[in-house]
Parts: sequence; C-alpha cells; structure tokens
Amino acid sequence: MSPIAGRTCSRVSCRSAATMTLTYIYAESRAVLGPIATFSEPHAYDLCERHAARLTVPNGWSVERESSTSEGVGPSEDDLMAIADAVREVARTPQESADPSPTQTASVGRRGHLRAVPS
Repeated sequence: MSPIAGRTCSRVSCRSAATMTLTYIYAESRAVLGPIATFSEPHAYDLCERHAARLTVPNGWSVERESSTSEGVGPSEDDLMAIADAVREVARTPQESADPSPTQTASVGRRGHLRAVPS
C-alpha cells in the first residue's frame, strides 16, 4: 500500500508515513479504521501501520477495521451504465445548428466550475 505524499502519522512524535485513516462515529460509539483517505479530513486521524495495529478504543466502543483490497476500487457496473445512459441521452437530443450566430460565439458560457472559452 503506498502512502499519499506528505501525509504522516497523526500520533505525536511519529514521523512514519500514514497508511490508514481513523474516524470516530460518536453517535454509535464506534471507531472506523480503513484505507487512507484521499483527502485529509479535519476530524479524521491518519495512522501508520504500527499505530493502526495497536489501536485501542474506550470501553463499550467497537472498532470496525476495513481491509484495503483493490476490490471495489473504481466505478461500479452501475456507475458505468449510468454514464452510458447519459451519453445515449445526449446523443438523442437535437443538436444545435452547425452555423452558430455571432451572439453565440461572442458569449462565454459558464456551468458550475467549468468554463467554455470561445476560440
């Protein structure tokens, strides 16, 4: 398992590379220890393998250890089918004319975080 660059163990004075992320679910009295998260979360703790193996929780709490297998990584079959359906839907919609009007080329469209810049 490769650590994410720049992430070290959250334990004091430990400089080992983080390989696991610990999250507490207070409402359920449960600690979840799983593969390192893609992004550093403010209420999660990154742990090295040594500290992850020695994890203890308060009395009455349970620990859920999620394995870090490559199974389940990436899009599922349902995700791929949803993308294919979306592409088919776009293909069925009528296309705009090939000769755009001058007002269409002069405007800059913006949808969400993506921007279309006229050439």
